Amino acid sequence: MKTILVVGGAGYIGSHMVKMLLAAGYKVVTFDNLSGGYQDAVLGGDFVFGNLDDRPSLEHLFTSYHFDAVMHFASFIQVGESVINPSKYYQNNLVATLNLLDTMVIYDVKPFIFSSTAAIFGEPQYVPIDEQHPKQPINPYGLSKWMIEQILSDYDNAYGLKSVCLRYFNAAGADPDGELGERHDPETHLIPLVLQAASGRRDAITIYGQDYDTPDGTCLRDYIHITDLCKAHLLALEQLLNGADSAAYNLGNGAGFSVKEIIDIAEKVTDKKIPVIMGERRIGDPARLVAESKQAQTVLGWQPQYADLATIITHAWQWENKMQTMQDFS
Repeated sequence: MKTILVVGGAGYIGSHMVKMLLAAGYKVVTFDNLSGGYQDAVLGGDFVFGNLDDRPSLEHLFTSYHFDAVMHFASFIQVGESVINPSKYYQNNLVATLNLLDTMVIYDVKPFIFSSTAAIFGEPQYVPIDEQHPKQPINPYGLSKWMIEQILSDYDNAYGLKSVCLRYFNAAGADPDGELGERHDPETHLIPLVLQAASGRRDAITIYGQDYDTPDGTCLRDYIHITDLCKAHLLALEQLLNGADSAAYNLGNGAGFSVKEIIDIAEKVTDKKIPVIMGERRIGDPARLVAESKQAQTVLGWQPQYADLATIITHAWQWENKMQTMQDFS
């Protein structure tokens, strides 16, 4: 049984990954400081509380277990906050990740799965965005991720550390079994915000701009179900464990959905009228962000299982109902 370290395994993506790894027969150790996650979201394996910027804690962790691979999800992800407070993002997303990589080198752990982002591409020069698209991030969040991707290339050349960087656009949905879902505080993702407006936990959803060059004038984005996302990570992990070289893949549905489409389908799924406020455009919001995922499908053998938007929203709505019930009883 191989042992996988999941850094940030108490968060949204990490917790779903832990569940999938356990189901696939791996031994899992979650390392998390719970700054954005919840220990009760870790559904099995060992849990170790700690910070990546604490080198002694990392060394103790790596001497306590023999890890066959590391998966890294412990990044700050809010673009706007990264512009206001870049130090926070460079310290956590860059410096702390370097601590992790250096510890891996010391303890001779080679396979590394990195949760990257479409923000490394900046303003799209064309869509769908493939792996060869120029990397010109326009905010500290995207820059921090792109810096790590470049560092990983150097660590491969110098130390033989093999990595797969998975760049995704909009993770969405929830565990089909209803055990896990999004619990960001504050919540910034569109689908849970829309569903909170449907459930009454939020007064309304704001549409930022309706004059974009898209069919209905609202921004168009690529949404990928959280389970499909984790499946791509699992396939990448298995390839690295079998001796594959370092690589990077874009992950997405390959089809974009507009803000208005999200709201319209959410109203059908929930059978509720969702209050909408029209707002001005936000600076830096491209009209279209859609991924080209053919490389992941060809090389990893990855195929999205829950590509239908109504299915994504249905699973998220099941989770929102659970969250609303928990709030009512709290």
